Amino acid sequence: MDYEHVLYEKQGAIIRITMNRPEKLNAMDFPGQGGLLDQFYEALSEAEDDDDCKVVVIRGAGRSFCSGHDLDTVGFVYGMGTGQAGERRASQRIRLKVDRRWIEKHLKLLLFPKITIAQVQGHCIGEGAIMMEACDMAVVADDVQISHAEQRLGFAGSGLNLVPLYLSVGMKRARELLLTGRAINGAEAVQMGLANYSVPADQLEAKVQELCETMCLLPADGIAIGKASNHMILDILGATSGLVQGYVTHTLFTNMRFEQDEYNFFRERRASGTRTAFHGRDDRYED
Repeated sequence: MDYEHVLYEKQGAIIRITMNRPEKLNAMDFPGQGGLLDQFYEALSEAEDDDDCKVVVIRGAGRSFCSGHDLDTVGFVYGMGTGQAGERRASQRIRLKVDRRWIEKHLKLLLFPKITIAQVQGHCIGEGAIMMEACDMAVVADDVQISHAEQRLGFAGSGLNLVPLYLSVGMKRARELLLTGRAINGAEAVQMGLANYSVPADQLEAKVQELCETMCLLPADGIAIGKASNHMILDILGATSGLVQGYVTHTLFTNMRFEQDEYNFFRERRASGTRTAFHGRDDRYED
């Protein structure tokens, strides 16, 4: 298939799916908008149906893996207005429908029947971090910046399927990463258990290729059985129930009331534009 925002490459039993919006640092949209997210998961389905495929590498074009959601557009998928008088509030049913479909995409990646390897450089924020956490393995650049900075919008530890993060790094570290939104580099990601390898950026491609070739030594049936076993283990650990936790808490957040002395990104975006609102969100933490 031809994709506008995704590159799809096959090398023997290895398929590489590259998010290809480098001018936006591979920022994501939401399901049904026909952009990067929908096309990424269409490509993932194509790889799933390829019987020769054993390993899927997920990566981002340009200088970043994925910078999260496109903050120019977040909220509008629900029918969220522009703050003008007379606009109707976005309904709960639309919020729940969109958010469920979105978190179901996370579950598709988490339970994908081929081996998945995240190849991560530059910014890996929010949606990017969730995608990395859902993969079987992650190889990151030493100077990567991994964070859940999206939590600074006010989520405070909600709004995503966070179970894989908790299982990877433990409760105390997960809570700290979520409540502060701070970024960690490759070495800290490996030390925490969030990544398998951290290498210099110019060695990232070679390290991933080496790991792919090792994975391809396994028989295709063995991989399929192993991934089915992984699905059962994730069920036992409660990771798949993160579907409900993720979409319900995201819907609750999109309907949240901010007090006058609390930072409201959406109000600031209306008043001053996305760039100013984004920097206002993070500059408070620098102080």
